[in-house]
Amino acid sequence: MTFFTELGRYLLMIKGMFSKPENMKVYWKEFMHQCNDIGIGSLGIVVIISVFMGAVSAVQTAYQLVSPVIPKSTIAQIVRDTVILEFAPTLVCIVLAGVVGSKIASELGNMRVSEQIDALEIMGINTKAYLIMPKVAAALVVIPMLVVISGVLGIWGGRLAGVASGILSAAEYDKGLLSSFFAYNVFFALTKAYTFAFIISTIPAYYGYYVKGGALEIGRSSTKSVVVSCVLILFADYILAALLL
Repeated sequence: MTFFTELGRYLLMIKGMFSKPENMKVYWKEFMHQCNDIGIGSLGIVVIISVFMGAVSAVQTAYQLVSPVIPKSTIAQIVRDTVILEFAPTLVCIVLAGVVGSKIASELGNMRVSEQIDALEIMGINTKAYLIMPKVAAALVVIPMLVVISGVLGIWGGRLAGVASGILSAAEYDKGLLSSFFAYNVFFALTKAYTFAFIISTIPAYYGYYVKGGALEIGRSSTKSVVVSCVLILFADYILAALLL
């Protein structure tokens, strides 16, 4: 299938999601269920990655800053900015593309192969709106929250590692953390988070929704959705950096 055929079908799927809900209560229940699945289900891995990400940043920055002229508080500044600008939104979203994306693709793929989607369509339900829209809406609500949590934990992990290994004192770290802070960096990180959340939810949904075959094809579409999502996240990362910074 050509790229333009795939793109056209993807855009038609996005368009099909926006329709009046048949039953608002059912949609709301599904939305909350997806928020729980995406948010609480991914919280553990995000916490672990974020703390170690900040800790490694602090240790490696200290290793590279060998000059006695540069104050040690600069380590905290570098850790803060790298975590907020790049590590928290991009690295966490690449991990979530694997965790959340594969789940969405395999769930929808299983429903397509077992003809549950066909059954819903026969009943007159807009399956794109009922099955995909709550997942996308939940991702757009929850993933930016996870990115914010990741940023906070990454900075805290850097402080923990810096103080524990004797690189700098807690007072020096806090001083560096508060100096030369640009609030725009947080806006930029959240812009990336929302963009990546849309990619993470819609690309796997597309591959899962249109899968054909059996269990083997579900596995292939799940893998392909994760690969495509990761590539698009990195591409969008570059585009957003070029446009907004």
